[in-house]
Amino acid sequence: MTRVHKGSRRVAMGLLLLFSAAFVLPFVWLLSTSLKPIEQTLSLPLTFIPWAYTADLGGKRVEVTLDFQVTQPGAVVRFLAGEDAGKLGFLGARQLASGSVPATVVHPVAAGSWHVTQRLDRALGEEGPAPLWDVLPRDRIDSRIRPRWDNYPRALAALGGDSASDRDRVGFWTFLGNSLAVAILGVLGTVISNAIVAYGFARLKWRGRDAFFALTLATMMVPFPALMVPLYGVFKALGLIGTLLPLWLPTWFGSAFNIFLMRQFFRTIPEELSEAARIDGCSEWRIFWRIVIPLSTPVLVVAALFHFIFAWNDFLGPLLYLTRKDTYTLALALAGYQSQNGGVQWHYLMAASAVTILPVIILFLFAQKTFIRGIATTGTKG
Repeated sequence: MTRVHKGSRRVAMGLLLLFSAAFVLPFVWLLSTSLKPIEQTLSLPLTFIPWAYTADLGGKRVEVTLDFQVTQPGAVVRFLAGEDAGKLGFLGARQLASGSVPATVVHPVAAGSWHVTQRLDRALGEEGPAPLWDVLPRDRIDSRIRPRWDNYPRALAALGGDSASDRDRVGFWTFLGNSLAVAILGVLGTVISNAIVAYGFARLKWRGRDAFFALTLATMMVPFPALMVPLYGVFKALGLIGTLLPLWLPTWFGSAFNIFLMRQFFRTIPEELSEAARIDGCSEWRIFWRIVIPLSTPVLVVAALFHFIFAWNDFLGPLLYLTRKDTYTLALALAGYQSQNGGVQWHYLMAASAVTILPVIILFLFAQKTFIRGIATTGTKG
């Protein structure tokens, strides 16, 4: 029995590690992509390691990009006639043998060599001299591991606009402040309002309590897209469109899921504690703040963490209510960054994404013990 038990534990641990790797792999890819140059982000075969390649071009050692591998022998030539006269190019062995293109050979090229181009880090739209290029054998190209840490400040600097002259340019710290304001105010509203309502459903006896609780739970079946139009109309009538208020103000009026979560936890607290406090002359409000709330830290942390993650990652709400760039949250700014240059700069996008998710990871690491305890103890009493 002992061997069978050990074997089953090993199988379980193997499955857990396999599923954990499936969840961790996208995050590892995000981090590795954020440290690569743009040409390596979608290169095949896929690699998680950022490389730097150097070669001799034009008499000096420069960093290069590996463009493609030459599959046939030939030569790098200098054209003698036509539109490309005086320019360098590559001709295959058959073209050289036919002599159809007048050119002089600069140096021969063996099959399997790499076409390389000098890597120039330029700002978007900046013009300069054409980069050098050549076709070289692999043994003349050096490689080393080099993380591009400068991707992070460049990504954050470009998050607010296409260029430094953009009139609507907004800095990263503005987006961060907006996201923090929405998340923190929403967390406060979620914890306070839902705790009060949940206490009324869990510890107070009043006529119609169970019916109202069932009605509250029924609101969970209404999806947000069904409420978008009427909510937008309400906030427009109140003159709140274009501000951050529609993103955190509703949290101060309770939500069915958090009310249910807190009610179930409040029911696990012994009723005798409240009875003893009533005998000592405590009011219901004082019992709530002095006895129930201090004992309910785990479920409050769970509700706060759930809402913080939701508010931090929310895209639909900011897209619906925010109209000015200076009020954008990080999620909305990040989505707009994908197409602001007419194409996705994957290394910068991943760097900005890594910075965006960092606060959520740090928060969970600090609160994970309380979070797990709150999940484990919620609902243990019907």
